Amino acid sequence: MVDQTADVMSNLTSNDNSQVDFCNLLNKPVEIYLFVDPLCSECWSFEPYIKKLAIEYGCYFRLRTVVTGKSTEMNISSLKRAEQQQGSYHKLSKRTGMNCEDDSPQSKLVSSPILTSLSIKAAELQGQRLGMKYLRRLREYLFLDKQNISDENVLLEVAEKVNLDVEEFQKDLHSKTAKKALKCDIHLAKEMEVEQTPTIVLFNRVADQDGIKVSGLYDYDTYVKALFEMMNRKPRPSVKPELIDFLSHFKFVASKEVSVVFDWSEEKTEKELKKLQLAQTVERIPVKYGTFWKYKKENR
Repeated sequence: MVDQTADVMSNLTSNDNSQVDFCNLLNKPVEIYLFVDPLCSECWSFEPYIKKLAIEYGCYFRLRTVVTGKSTEMNISSLKRAEQQQGSYHKLSKRTGMNCEDDSPQSKLVSSPILTSLSIKAAELQGQRLGMKYLRRLREYLFLDKQNISDENVLLEVAEKVNLDVEEFQKDLHSKTAKKALKCDIHLAKEMEVEQTPTIVLFNRVADQDGIKVSGLYDYDTYVKALFEMMNRKPRPSVKPELIDFLSHFKFVASKEVSVVFDWSEEKTEKELKKLQLAQTVERIPVKYGTFWKYKKENR
């Protein structure tokens, strides 16, 4: 099992909203477009499911993340709508297990949502994998640390944390290239009639058939069924990695993410993570709703 897990973890390549791809197939039959808004709490709560989907079935699809939603709008009305959603953050956090701090108005945390979206496109110019690491850390800064993720200094700090070339990132942040990439994302969302986030749209790259669109946050089985329908078969899921390998790859995860990926109860998840805590392999990071775990071999 150890050798098999090592082989699995050595192929971390393309499906990088989860940053995991456990197979090395050259021609993956399915293309998945994941439409997200970095300000959207439901997109943040979708993280455990996309991780698990990529771990179990990443052999069969390529994932493209498309930025859309409130953060692509140029006016303050989007922020006012976000403030109105604050009351629902508590319910969402309790339901999904992914912490969303709700005691600060969104307009104080994100003064310029368009810059937030541009920063994601600027990060992606240094590679899809780094772009997705950047998006993940950006969400942590917003939903866990309550940072203003449209402040340029904060964006530069996030870029440094995920090992981007910060000087290049700063140039790209204000470049025509990043603006054009964001416009392409917005156009794609309109073309596919995406009206809410998260939304996934699946296409079979081999067969000539209509795509499938799933809008909103559902349970994991909903997304698996959509993938199977798109593939016209039910493939076996890949073998999961060892917990320690999962943690060493992602560095910072919620208990909920571990529970979802490994199909464990809250009690089982807590027990397994406490073993690693006692071994000083991980550090417990309590938050308002739930718990996160930091892999200690590398600073967060």
